[in-house]
Amino acid sequence: MADEIDYQLVGDDMQMVVVELDPSEGVRAEAGAMMFMEEGVEMQTSAGTGGGAMNALFSGFKRVIAGESFFITTFINSCSGKRKVAFAAPYPGKIIPVHLADLGGRLLCQKDGFLCAARGTDISVAFTKRLGAGFFGGEGFILQRLEGDGMAFIHAGGAIYQRKLGPGERLRVDTGCLVAFEESVGYDIGFVGGFKNALFGGEGVFLATLTGPGTVYLQSLPFSRMADRIVAATRVGGAREERRGVAGVGGDILGGLFGGNGD
Repeated sequence: MADEIDYQLVGDDMQMVVVELDPSEGVRAEAGAMMFMEEGVEMQTSAGTGGGAMNALFSGFKRVIAGESFFITTFINSCSGKRKVAFAAPYPGKIIPVHLADLGGRLLCQKDGFLCAARGTDISVAFTKRLGAGFFGGEGFILQRLEGDGMAFIHAGGAIYQRKLGPGERLRVDTGCLVAFEESVGYDIGFVGGFKNALFGGEGVFLATLTGPGTVYLQSLPFSRMADRIVAATRVGGAREERRGVAGVGGDILGGLFGGNGD
């Protein structure tokens, strides 16, 4: 696939990306990300990009371990004219278009951050190298590696914050807020420090430490944080309804005892 592809980002907080494919051009995406495709666009589902059947199967199994789909779907324009295919973000947030060639050809992203990429992009699972990250990384434990020289589209929850780290510059972030970063960026997990901070700080026991040089993409609203708020609100709402139900039953009983039949 060519380095540059035509695309359009649609929407504000619930975005989708519409990719315009030239003849024989294609784009790869996680299973279930496609929103629509025009007539003449064909789907090809596989477990890997090449290297033999065993290598493809191994790549697929690694994605399953990471919580992703076993297969990657490629959408190819088989017509003589241009055709469009669109991919929708799975939850509120922004879509980040990145040119892999400008990032050294490789980008690491959260396991649920990848949306779609140019046809020639290799998509694999990158396990963190340090034991500290492996045991305590939470959402940052398993990362996906995107490798190629074309366009890729990453989804982030909430707003996007892009930071360019200089050589040796460090940034400590919540593991869930980390969306993607260049492979040149060092990645490790450390204890937040302090007994009260760990128990009552509300930011998790461990933080990711990123060391430059390289570009880092952060998200303001990780899906896990949003899900926790929804669950908490549901519990509060359920408790309120339960109290209302008890109060209603009590009122009926009291009314029966003292209200009589209206005589």
